[in-house]
This record gives sequence, C-alpha cells and structure tokens, in this order.
Amino acid sequence: MDKAQSLPGYRRRILIEPRHGAVAAMLEDDMHCLAVILRHDGVRVTAVEADTQRMPWTTCPEAAAKLVETFLGQPLAEVTARRDKKQNCTHLHDLAVLAAAHAQDENSLEYRITVSDPVAGRRVLELAGSDGMNLHWEEQDGLIALPISAAGQHLMALRDWIASLPEEEREASRLLQWASLVAHGRTMPLEEQSDAASLPPNCYTFQPERAIIADRVGERFDFSESTREPLADLAPAVLSRL
Repeated sequence: MDKAQSLPGYRRRILIEPRHGAVAAMLEDDMHCLAVILRHDGVRVTAVEADTQRMPWTTCPEAAAKLVETFLGQPLAEVTARRDKKQNCTHLHDLAVLAAAHAQDENSLEYRITVSDPVAGRRVLELAGSDGMNLHWEEQDGLIALPISAAGQHLMALRDWIASLPEEEREASRLLQWASLVAHGRTMPLEEQSDAASLPPNCYTFQPERAIIADRVGERFDFSESTREPLADLAPAVLSRL
C-alpha cells in the first residue's frame, strides 16, 4: 500500500495555536498561505484578524473584512460553518471555525495532509495529526475505494458518512475531505480555472459583483518537490502576535 508522502502530489499543513485570550489557525498548501487569529474573552470573539499571504485571486484578500463582519462579537460556540460561508472566503471562514473549536485547548494541534497526484485514476489521501490521528483513504476514478465504509461515494457526498464517524474522527475527516477536493486544482491547467465569472458563487470572490473583476494570481508552489516546510515563514510571524 503506497504512502501518499512518498508520492508526488499536494501537501497541506494546518497549525492551531491556542493562547490565553487568543487562538490562531494557519494553513499553507500549493495555492494558499493564510491565517486567522480570534481574540476572545472566553465566551465571545472580541477581535478577528486575517493574514492573506498567498491567495489565488486578486479579490481574495478583501474577504478579511467580511470575516470580521461575520464573526466579531459572536459567541465562540456560534463560530460555525452555517454562518454566511458563501459570502466569505471559504478558507478563511473554515480557519475561523477551526480556531473557535480549539480556543479553549491547552496544547497546539497540527495536521499534515498529503494527496498524491492521480495515476491511472487512483489517488492516495492521508492525514497525520499531532494528536495521533491518522487517516488513509484511497480514491479510484473519482470515487472512494478505501475506507470500505465509504466505498463508492464521491468526496463531495461524504457529509452523512462523516457524521456517522466517532466524534474524535470527524474534524480530521472533514479536513482531509476539504483538502482532497482543493488538491484537484493542482493538476488542472491554470487556464481552465482562471475565469471567476464562469464558476458557481460559492465564495467571496465568486459572487457576481466581484467575479467579473477578479484576476487569477496563479502562484502555486510544489511542496512535494521542495524541502521547504509549509508555514515555515507565516507561522513565526503569526505566533509573534499572540
């Protein structure tokens, strides 16, 4: 059984750092490098900060203001995926939700995700967590082959299956699903994903009023061909602000 880490492909690192009165969630992969800091009083969000170091569209950084509007003043328990997600940058939004979920943790948490490039329609999808969580999935011709309990389902259709998992596996499974969908962008020609107006209005940039002016930045980094560590530059800068 191949390990995704030994194969060419997509890499994503997520780091969550809770502190007294603040929590940061950071992400870097081939197409993104960004972070969210939530400051709180133990109950409510008192400040929202976003760092958009590398994003795929010229309009994406403007979504930081929408993130503040969405979550500032909200109870930590209500920083959820149900709140105006399509009006936000989905990546910043998901990081905010992740940060809130771990705001009261005592220790940092790291997830490393690897998705192999497709070979004969097969991809290997893996997640390793610093808490000991390890997931290994396989996909064949767009459908899950492993684990057997999800076999035959598309990545986009895993909501109910993930909800059926033990609670301790759900977050990691959602993160692996999310990353594995994004990983498809790595193997698509850039010209096929550079017209925002032709894409569904599923995020801040793809809303009609912005899609017509959004330009693709096109900056992608292949961590599987480099010794550079994801978040090596961003994490120290974010941690210095906590």
